Amino acid sequence: MAVLVETARQEWEEGLRRLEAERGDPARYEPLLAQVEAVREELTRRVGGAFTLAELAEAYRQADRWSREAISGRAEVRGWAGWLAAVQGAAFELYSHAASDYKP
Repeated sequence: MAVLVETARQEWEEGLRRLEAERGDPARYEPLLAQVEAVREELTRRVGGAFTLAELAEAYRQADRWSREAISGRAEVRGWAGWLAAVQGAAFELYSHAASDYKP
């Protein structure tokens, strides 16, 4: 399980890095933030407020199934599917900070 968590955390950090690299372009950054928020809200429903990194990593393994639905219709913008991995990663990275076993 430790390898799964570590691999997931690396992907989450990369997603957040990609998101933050767009900060200088508000026309792109703001819609991406809305997508991240849509995924975070769905994470709250699915994982709740008390969780471990392993539980979050397990949710991440299945995120492709539900994150598209969370984004579509609410925060969908042209080309959004190409950013899905980064948006998921950023959302999970930000959410992971509330894990009971989180360490930076």
